[in-house]
Amino acid sequence: MLRVGIIGLPNVGKSTLFNALLRGHVADVAPYPFSTLERNVGIIAVPDERLAPLARVYRTSVIVPATIEFVDIAGLVRGAHRGEGLGNQFLAHIREMDALVEVVRCFEAEGVAHVEGTVDPVRDMETVEIELALADLATVERRKEKASRQAKVGDKAAALEVPILEKLEAALNAGIPVRRLGLSEEERALVRQLFLLTAKPKIYAVNVSEGDLGRETPCVARVRERARAGEAEVVVLCAQLEAELVDLTEEEAAEYMASLGVTSTGVRELIHAAYRQLGLITFFTGNEKEVRAWAVRAGTKAPQAAGLIHSDMERGFIAAEVISFKDLIAAGSVAKAREHGLIRLEGREYIVREGDVIYFRFHVS
Repeated sequence: MLRVGIIGLPNVGKSTLFNALLRGHVADVAPYPFSTLERNVGIIAVPDERLAPLARVYRTSVIVPATIEFVDIAGLVRGAHRGEGLGNQFLAHIREMDALVEVVRCFEAEGVAHVEGTVDPVRDMETVEIELALADLATVERRKEKASRQAKVGDKAAALEVPILEKLEAALNAGIPVRRLGLSEEERALVRQLFLLTAKPKIYAVNVSEGDLGRETPCVARVRERARAGEAEVVVLCAQLEAELVDLTEEEAAEYMASLGVTSTGVRELIHAAYRQLGLITFFTGNEKEVRAWAVRAGTKAPQAAGLIHSDMERGFIAAEVISFKDLIAAGSVAKAREHGLIRLEGREYIVREGDVIYFRFHVS
């Protein structure tokens, strides 16, 4: 399962947001730095309005959404790349993530001290980016030193690495995150080996006060401008409100949000943003027992998608019966979809598309 790390400075609302994502009170929330000493891990359901109509088509009440993993990681401070604060632990945990959500504080609260003394989102974003870049730079320099030595004694693979590492080194020294570089497939292969922190897709979760929801405040505008320069997505939310909504029924939550003039929750938008940044698409399977959404990387072929369900299905793959979600809903049933020739048979080279509803044919002797 792909993992999304929630990062940022201390006291910006990471654990509050994590609890809202998980719809429960799992992570400790406290108004002082480093209240998250150990990372918190949660499996989060991906909201999808298509599941309920599919359940009606298959006449089942059991719905299983796609999931991704979110990890609440200890706060970072200046000097983390040298081990300051919980720096070594923080950076090691980030290396394991597939994408990052950086929580940026845009709210004032007397009882919640800011580690830098004042609320300044751009300064905070720069602090995190610099620490990640310095950690990456140390990784690249070590690898370049080793590759250079090996290249001098005739190692051809190492010789090919050196110019790539020099390119990465120059970018990091210039303050350019690796994710912004137009890398070739060969270069990306090396970056994957290095687990570089600034290569990971990033989303900025701008944590505002309840009263600032739905407003483009100067603080939010500054974050958006900085995010555009770093080629990162922005989601604005109020983590405290999101955490409080967890304790309400759906009807109560909807009524309260309406009173604030808010139509959708920031948490929902954040989950969908993470899904996009991970490069995931959704396909569905269904029968009278359940309807299920499956998350796969874009570009996944049918046999590998079948393997998500069971390894035997990939090993014994014969074909895939495929229909789009829209066509199946319009037909009203699988039987009518077959009558109208809407279900097509696809082979091993078929690349799964967003919204496909698939029945896999397989045989294992």
